[in-house]
Amino acid sequence: MSSLRNSIPRRAHKERAQPESRKKYGLLEKHKDHILRARAYQRKEDFIRNLKEKALFKNPDEFYFKMINSKTVDGIHRPKPEANNKYTEEERMLLKHKDMGYIFQAIQSERKKVERLSSTLHAVDDKRSNKHIYFAEDREEAKEIRSRIGESSSAPQFGNIPSRIKRKTASSYKELESRKERVKNLEKLYADMALQKELKKPGRKRKLREEEILNSTSQPVYKWRAQRKR
Repeated sequence: MSSLRNSIPRRAHKERAQPESRKKYGLLEKHKDHILRARAYQRKEDFIRNLKEKALFKNPDEFYFKMINSKTVDGIHRPKPEANNKYTEEERMLLKHKDMGYIFQAIQSERKKVERLSSTLHAVDDKRSNKHIYFAEDREEAKEIRSRIGESSSAPQFGNIPSRIKRKTASSYKELESRKERVKNLEKLYADMALQKELKKPGRKRKLREEEILNSTSQPVYKWRAQRKR
């Protein structure tokens, strides 16, 4: 029975359009449009009510620096633009010098750690003095014994060392290499910062070409014009 009811053609009901006399007011608002408009209105009312409650319970003695470091432009709260020349040239040079001092201190600290690690690991690299006497029948056997002694002395003697000590020694060597690499990177950074500091000093200078550099280097080389000092 339901299938017969669905098979009968029905008239497609359309939403009512705006009457001709009210065309000047735009499209006719439907129920879904009313729901969206009502929800937006309620959301704005809730926001205004919350602001009124905050203003009502606000401490009159409250102060923060945004009150004087910002202003309202076209109804939007904006911070005041900071001055471009906040620091003078001498102050900027002093700040850069402080950064260089920190880098130099880090280099000194890393060098001390490298020296301490190297002093603790130097005993592993030292070759033990071999006092054993070998006897050979002829020259060929002497050469064979000498080569065998050289191979055994070049390899580290880890035969009687526990595996825990081996792992600890390997990690110490890995840490030593990483600290050496860190020292190298810090020294390069310190050299770059020192060069930038020198370039900011007054005086005419130019960058030397490759054919003008006596000792080739990866870093750029500058030459300052000689000035007469009073």
